[in-house]
Amino acid sequence: MAYIKVQTEDFDTGAEIAKLTAGRTDVGGIGCFVGVVRDNGSTVTGMTLEHYPGMTERAITRIAEQAAERWPLLGCTVIHRVGTLRPGENIVLVIAASSHRQAALDATEFLIDWLKTKAPFWKREDFANGEGAWVDAREDDDIAASRWG
Repeated sequence: MAYIKVQTEDFDTGAEIAKLTAGRTDVGGIGCFVGVVRDNGSTVTGMTLEHYPGMTERAITRIAEQAAERWPLLGCTVIHRVGTLRPGENIVLVIAASSHRQAALDATEFLIDWLKTKAPFWKREDFANGEGAWVDAREDDDIAASRWG
């Protein structure tokens, strides 16, 4: 049902959608979110993402299971990158497939909201002056996730 992967290498969104829907004729809607490193006004030269191997995958699996309990999903994919990434590079891919568009879109939004607040990732922004700073949790992300109960 859910394909979960934490990896250093980039992903191909089209290939992942094709993999999720291969041979299926019951998929009527696909929700997709791709997160990308932004330069934050050209002061950020990169972002380093760390995780706790094993724990992170289990946490994401639980989030995907919750999505499948809430919506009639036919499958979902969550790929999150770790390591040092540069502005413009992909960070995260969330895909949800359902027979109906609204379920796919809602599940995608739920998955990314919960990933931002519940999955054990640590992010450090790297700056042009050689310094770095760990990124604190954002209140906006907590507010977005809170609407899901």
